Amino acid sequence: MPWEIKYKLDDLKNLIERDGESCICFYGGEPLLNLSFIKAVLKEVPAKKFILQTNGLLIKDASIELLNKFDTILLSIDGVKEVTDMYRGNGVYDQVLENAIWLKKRGFKGDLVARMTLTEDGDIYRDAKHLLSLKIFDHVHWQLNVVWSERWKDFKGWVKSNYLPNLGKLLNFWLENIENGRVYGIVPFQGILKRSIYGGTVPPCGSGTDSVTIATDGRVLACPIAVEEKWALLAEDLRNFRGVKRTFIGEPCTSCNFLKECGGRCLYAYMEKLWGEEGFHEICKITMWLVQGVRKVRPKLLKMVENDIIELNDLIYPAYNNSVEIIP
Repeated sequence: MPWEIKYKLDDLKNLIERDGESCICFYGGEPLLNLSFIKAVLKEVPAKKFILQTNGLLIKDASIELLNKFDTILLSIDGVKEVTDMYRGNGVYDQVLENAIWLKKRGFKGDLVARMTLTEDGDIYRDAKHLLSLKIFDHVHWQLNVVWSERWKDFKGWVKSNYLPNLGKLLNFWLENIENGRVYGIVPFQGILKRSIYGGTVPPCGSGTDSVTIATDGRVLACPIAVEEKWALLAEDLRNFRGVKRTFIGEPCTSCNFLKECGGRCLYAYMEKLWGEEGFHEICKITMWLVQGVRKVRPKLLKMVENDIIELNDLIYPAYNNSVEIIP
């Protein structure tokens, strides 16, 4: 895709004006490399919510007045310093934290989210707890570096010996703190709980259902990752987009007992299956384990709501589609 915007801002404005509940998320690449376009959209386009996903390195290029127009800002950071710098470059961890602190000290009022990528070098209990302990981020979410990655040495072994045991420890940590009246913003737990109560879109990110991607060349896509895949093309030009006309997620997801919470997981992963059917189902097993864990603690959580120990609105998240990953 071209780096410069090829469509007219008025065309975007006309599309957004059709939906009084619309949210705009700036997604990359790195959106802050095109700050002038962001400024123009925030000024001219009447979306109800604005969201920014950024690597966090260029935050100070924008004024706090501009940044406070965002309802959610997601900063990419993978947990502890050594893991973040291993994958993103030396000094990235320190720079992202410095900029996050700068953002908070200057009065950012929105939701600040740590956006993690979890690899074989990660430990979800250590890394998520670390980011929460900094008392900078309101929420933490993570994406498993699966499906498109061939870097794994022993994925199944890592899941069994590292990820699932530490995910269980993190869930217990979350529950124990809630029992003491403190809700940590751990997105998958909160998002799955919300879906278990109210349901949600299929897929959970809303891609191709109630969320679409406007590419820099003006095409409308079902998924922001699928920039070349023909199945994702919804319109050649955003001026011609009239809504989504197909359902993407089908079997085996639609017959699955976990669909309400899972939503078919990632649309791109479902459509492309880059790890094949076996790999797809291996990740399904992880998702099922996570959903079962939340289902198990749900009665206790709802009892605490009933007993006024905690408010339901403090438990469930997000309140709107702010591009967080509910299902890792």
